[in-house]
Amino acid sequence: MTVSIPDLILLRRELHRNPEVGLHLPWTQARILRALDGLGLEVSTGTTTTSVTAVLRGGAARSATRPTVLVRSDMDALPVEEATGLDYAATNGAMHACGHDLHMAILVGAAHRLAARRAELAGDVVLVFQPGEENWGGALAMLAEGVLDVAGRRADAALGLHVFSYELPHAVFGMRRGAMMSASNTFTVRFVGSGGHGSAPQTARDPIVAAADFVSALQTTVTRSFGMLTPVVATVGQIVGGHSGNVIPDTARVSGTARAFTAADSGRLRMLIDRVAHGIAAAHGVAAAVELDEVAIPTVSADAEADFAIATARNLFGQGTVDIMDQPFTASEDFSWFLDQVPGAFVLLGACPPDRDPAAAPSNHSPFAVFDDAVVERGVRFETEWTIARLRALATADGSGAEEAPKPRRITSRR
Repeated sequence: MTVSIPDLILLRRELHRNPEVGLHLPWTQARILRALDGLGLEVSTGTTTTSVTAVLRGGAARSATRPTVLVRSDMDALPVEEATGLDYAATNGAMHACGHDLHMAILVGAAHRLAARRAELAGDVVLVFQPGEENWGGALAMLAEGVLDVAGRRADAALGLHVFSYELPHAVFGMRRGAMMSASNTFTVRFVGSGGHGSAPQTARDPIVAAADFVSALQTTVTRSFGMLTPVVATVGQIVGGHSGNVIPDTARVSGTARAFTAADSGRLRMLIDRVAHGIAAAHGVAAAVELDEVAIPTVSADAEADFAIATARNLFGQGTVDIMDQPFTASEDFSWFLDQVPGAFVLLGACPPDRDPAAAPSNHSPFAVFDDAVVERGVRFETEWTIARLRALATADGSGAEEAPKPRRITSRR
């Protein structure tokens, strides 16, 4: 007997009430394992994280060429104090402000339905519950542990689904071919000089002035290094230095984010940040120590996989339930590392409550973000039917079954 939608909504609210942050989510892992118990899955847990991976063997005859698909949910919350006022709001200083509680409930529901329809599966399914999506490297940790090959052969296609509390209308899917989300790089530049009295700056080497010049120079250099039609951004979000208004400190630190929609542009941004930091430091007679971290590469839906996901949603829910985005979101997603190795699609689902204007609703990561758990049913149906249909298509000679890509419609992001 499969789990009911009301039970999945209760599970979602239980997960929401007990959020955990990072790579080690022991309570969340235990709850997911309990939710999957009895389904006849081959379950394994991570050694470097509290991940859960479950392989569902389909009813088709076993063979070396038997197809495999992967469906992934993230598990972790954010270090955000919840301010929604919901009766199931978290009170431990963390919050599922990005909807990962819905993702888990949806994948649990899909696991139950797929297990009940095992005989229809033309191959195997890898169900992935991944910790540490929020800049903790969870995807890379699972890839290093061999999640793509856990069924005995490399997954042929992958699917990720993400709910949005804003922008997309309620229960509407957002999809497109190509880049869905940007690459994300973080940078920290530490300028090291020598301090002194604020009344005699000529006797010091001032890292504060160097840091200020770096912030301005970085913006100018970006616009002079990339064409106006190339979507890149470098934003400084933190400047730290000094303890008193009349003292020149020894050090100052600048931190920020740099984003682009191709790997090449992302790499150029990192080199530019490094070059500007050392150039400014040299001009001011201070030293610069640059830390650059590639948090996520661009999240790219392969054309055929995007078309297949679009066709699946339209066949299930109707033509008007899919928004074809003509531009990606500027947020990032570490499912990008999965899609770098396996062709697949990343799909957005509007979870803004139907009585709210999605254009004005609090965004993902906001302490006021509210997600309507009524979309759990739509997410479960989509993941279930995509899995069955994708395995069937992969088992045929051409493995296609996708319709022609529809014309895009503009959708913007405030995230």
